Amino acid sequence: MKDEAYMELALRLAERGKGWTSPNPMVGAVIVKEGRIIGQGFHRRCGQAHAEREALAACTESPEGATLYVTLEPCCHQGRQPPCTQAILESGIRRVVVGARDPNPLVAGRGIAQLRERGVEVTEHVLEEACTRLNFIFFHYIRTKRPYTALKYAMTLDGKTAACTGASKWITGEAARRHVHGLRHQYRAILAGVGTVLADDPQLTCRLSEGRSPVRVVCDTHLRTPLTAQVVRTAREVPTLLATCCREEKCWAPYQAEGCEVLSLPGREGHVDLDALLEELGRREIDGLLIEGGGALAWSALEQGVVQRVYAYVAPLMLGGAAARSPVEGRGFPDPAGAVRLGPCGVTRLGDDLLLESEVLPHVHGDR
Repeated sequence: MKDEAYMELALRLAERGKGWTSPNPMVGAVIVKEGRIIGQGFHRRCGQAHAEREALAACTESPEGATLYVTLEPCCHQGRQPPCTQAILESGIRRVVVGARDPNPLVAGRGIAQLRERGVEVTEHVLEEACTRLNFIFFHYIRTKRPYTALKYAMTLDGKTAACTGASKWITGEAARRHVHGLRHQYRAILAGVGTVLADDPQLTCRLSEGRSPVRVVCDTHLRTPLTAQVVRTAREVPTLLATCCREEKCWAPYQAEGCEVLSLPGREGHVDLDALLEELGRREIDGLLIEGGGALAWSALEQGVVQRVYAYVAPLMLGGAAARSPVEGRGFPDPAGAVRLGPCGVTRLGDDLLLESEVLPHVHGDR
């Protein structure tokens, strides 16, 4: 087998850690000796063994003289786990094949250099694009210390997120809704506005049998979230943060008594400043944020330039209604030249619905 084939296996292993490794990256490792796979592993959860050490522990024979395939550069510093370069050197592995370099400033080529200095042959850039794409959330977070932020919404073919009556269950079908729960498992936190809480009383949890629910964050400028809301009543089961501009601690007490944490943040144009919120979430090692709010919150996020990706679920329905809600509301940009620009759009069929997925292009000065 060629290097690419073993790296493909390492990538498949790495994906098994999706949703669990945050704020660490997903990493897979395969050890090959004389054409035989003798060990493989992946990083299962933050705080547990890294992929290289798990693969070494799983070896069916001595790894001395073998080749290690790993999707991300081995770490060379002491963090929650000891450095993987140390384990590689002690194992007697002769060659290491790396998919992508680790952008973490504590690594960033140092792991590869350390191995080479000790006589280990290192081959780089094998399926590099796929290895980098796998960890798009981690790469953004480790470079910016802010969560990678995605906007998600479901709409009809005529661009409505609800009927003129406000009814919105269900616009999309079961396959699309299941995919959304996959995103909730993948992203470490989920953000909604108080308007969504008042209108829909959502749980904002992951309902996959083997999934993990995200940290729930509610943008609530004036603390209007009802104490009877599901996000409050279940706050002891799923971490729940209320981001507010209210500074009266006596107003916080009822929520804190239910298990919520209140974040007092600065305001911006009458709402919670999303930049300040993202800075705070980054300090808490929340590396990915999924926005599932209404049109007002979507507009604030896009207008402030904090969105990196858009997931648009489109159902083959036509609701009509001049007053029916749309995915992005607010005042809007004055002309198309100033619009948020998206990259090439990926299209996935989910039952009868379509998922349109695209990255937000970097803002160019003067565009808007």
